[in-house]
Order: sequence, then C-alpha cells, then structure tokens
Amino acid sequence: MNEHTFESALARLNEIIALLEKNEVSLSQAATLYQEGQDLLKFAQTQLTQFESLIEPKGE
Repeated sequence: MNEHTFESALARLNEIIALLEKNEVSLSQAATLYQEGQDLLKFAQTQLTQFESLIEPKGE
C-alpha cells in the first residue's frame, strides 16, 4: 500500500464511495475500487486500534 495517513485513507474512501454511488464505472472498475476500499478500510481500522492502545490506561 502507498504511504497513507489515516486522514488520507478516509479521504480516498470517501472518493471511492462517491464514484461507486454514481454508477458511472464499469463492473471491472467497480470491483477494483471495491478492493481498494477494503484495503483502505483495513488500514484505517488498524490505525484506530493502534491509536486506542496508546490512549487507553494500562490494565483496562
């Protein structure tokens, strides 16, 4: 994956959602965008988990 930040991943996810909602992409393009979105979502979820572990008190 490219060098994404949490914010850039969310921005790209929003772009992908907008493209898919327009129904102006081919099935092949939609599948590619969907996979990219899944990868970005996984990245963002991992980032959130890491951030949460930094702010949660130890022992909870």
